[in-house]
Amino acid sequence: MKYNTQTLSCGLRVIHLPSTSPVVYCGYQIAAGTRHELLGEEGLAHFCEHMTFKGTRRRTALQIINALEGVGGELNAFTTKEDTVYYAAVMKDHLVEAVDVLTDIVFNSQYPQAEIDKEVEVICDEIESYNDSPAELIYDEFESIVFGRHPLGHNILGHADQLRGYTTADALRFTARCYQPANTIFFAYGDLDFRRLVTRLERETKNAKTSENPDDTKCPDMSFPLATTVARDLGTHQAHVMIGTRSYDIHHPRRMALYLLNNILGGPGMNSRLNLSLREKNGLVYTVESTMVNYSDTGIWSIYFGCDPKDVERCRRLIRKELNIMMQTPLSRTRLTAAKRQLKGQIAIACDTREQFALDFGKSFLHYGWERNIDHLFQNIDQVTADEIQQVAQELFAPDRLTTLIYQ
Repeated sequence: MKYNTQTLSCGLRVIHLPSTSPVVYCGYQIAAGTRHELLGEEGLAHFCEHMTFKGTRRRTALQIINALEGVGGELNAFTTKEDTVYYAAVMKDHLVEAVDVLTDIVFNSQYPQAEIDKEVEVICDEIESYNDSPAELIYDEFESIVFGRHPLGHNILGHADQLRGYTTADALRFTARCYQPANTIFFAYGDLDFRRLVTRLERETKNAKTSENPDDTKCPDMSFPLATTVARDLGTHQAHVMIGTRSYDIHHPRRMALYLLNNILGGPGMNSRLNLSLREKNGLVYTVESTMVNYSDTGIWSIYFGCDPKDVERCRRLIRKELNIMMQTPLSRTRLTAAKRQLKGQIAIACDTREQFALDFGKSFLHYGWERNIDHLFQNIDQVTADEIQQVAQELFAPDRLTTLIYQ
């Protein structure tokens, strides 16, 4: 797996992974997510993502829509806590069109007020739809509890009343601060001439504004006590519960041990310990899962399950039992080997989804300067020991460390 990389004169970094497929996935990933919002800018990163498609100096909103759709391509975008991504999927013969329209919307969008007034109601409808889904809403509220007033605790979508007050000036201010070449990477995955791509990008971005990178708002130390239980009466038919805590950042030496531990405990496999206990053996839940998210300077680990309200406490006891087992009993060599084999197989299958893999290696390059290497990842997984997994469990799963949020 050999990547091509180069930094342009404007500061934009470019990464390309060759493939033999006639389809190219490419786009801009910008360090302009929720964590980059200042006080009073809640929801603005996602707001700008929507509005970026509403007109540039050269194109109307309709022309942006038709630019790639007309040749069978796709143009997409999304916002996360740490970045905003604009990307396309096109046949390789239409790469030039994709680079042109992507660069135009990222660096030349005008955010006309008339379009804002229309699109903001679309975002507000998105918020209302999200609020009607407690199984999704609980993740955001849980992060707001765990991260407190830090921007990582912001709801990505923001709040309708605040969004309706945003203007062209707000969008231009945020994007001028965050949408700049030195804060951005362009990724491409496909059968293309890298030198021609670099030449094209140099020409397309020659007028892009460059200034100092915006400072991330560093997350407070994760060591302060977080143990608390919060219950919300939402009148839902099913109870929804999250249990978890802050965990490790992307650079932490124990991150890989948590990665393996999390997969054993509540990963996507039907043989995860939590699924076997709560669903297969006791029939208490339809869904139970554990997740981990690594940010640049902190992380979050959590368990989610939904059940009949009368079964909440029983499910919590069963979960506590599984956590205690991981804290008190090291994995045997046989079980550890099987867990590593399963995780590596899941990763290999996930990497076969080319669009997601392109987004993943772009994100790694944007935030950490890493060229994603699956063989190296597998080597790191193989080096994890049973003692390391137990130490992570003892650190993160202690009862006085866990926060619980309950919707019922």
